[in-house]
Amino acid sequence: MPVETEKVLAMRCPQCGRLEYQDLQRFSAGPGRSLNIKCSCGAVKLVIGTKNRSDYNLKVACIFCEGYHFLTLPGREIWSSPGVTDLYCNDTGLELGHIGVEDQVREIASGRDRELEILINEFGRDDFFSSSKIMYEVLQCLHHMAEKGTLYCQCGNRQVEVKIYSDRLELLCGNCGSVNIIYAETEEDLQVISQVEEIELVKNGFEYLDSLVRTGKIKKSGGGHNNQT
Repeated sequence: MPVETEKVLAMRCPQCGRLEYQDLQRFSAGPGRSLNIKCSCGAVKLVIGTKNRSDYNLKVACIFCEGYHFLTLPGREIWSSPGVTDLYCNDTGLELGHIGVEDQVREIASGRDRELEILINEFGRDDFFSSSKIMYEVLQCLHHMAEKGTLYCQCGNRQVEVKIYSDRLELLCGNCGSVNIIYAETEEDLQVISQVEEIELVKNGFEYLDSLVRTGKIKKSGGGHNNQT
């Protein structure tokens, strides 16, 4: 069986947002020699280094935090595994990129784009949203919290309803009528929600996510369309 020396990276650029597929050569990174993966716009997305070729240190640019995450992976996981290695944001748990065999990586990444396309088609046109990409990413943050059980209302209801508008999301509690507004227009809006690991709607209350961040009422780590989270 031949030894794998090449994998493919699928990753969005934190600067321009472009999704690109790029080859990773096993022997391009070695002791004293790092492999820098750049977007076509020039921004560095990923840096891979190793001291012994057994373990690899990755510096991953984060589209959510606008910083970098650092992780160490065994070389066999990157180069020899038949599956796909997913790269995550440490703060939000959301996916940043994928490393693996080209066919598998392209299938996963294109699946994410199909999800965005479905969201757009559901509302009839791409220009329904102020930013389709931001809206999709904000929704992903909310779904991630709902899956962990950290999106709920003070009254005890955990089945929070979501209304989707062109520029924002409204979280609604069907039990007590609590409302929380989350804007989804700009990169700044995405930064706000990406810092949040828990949202508790105030019983019978009406609040905005950005004001909750400022006042510390949510926990941080370091016509509409109805959906259920």
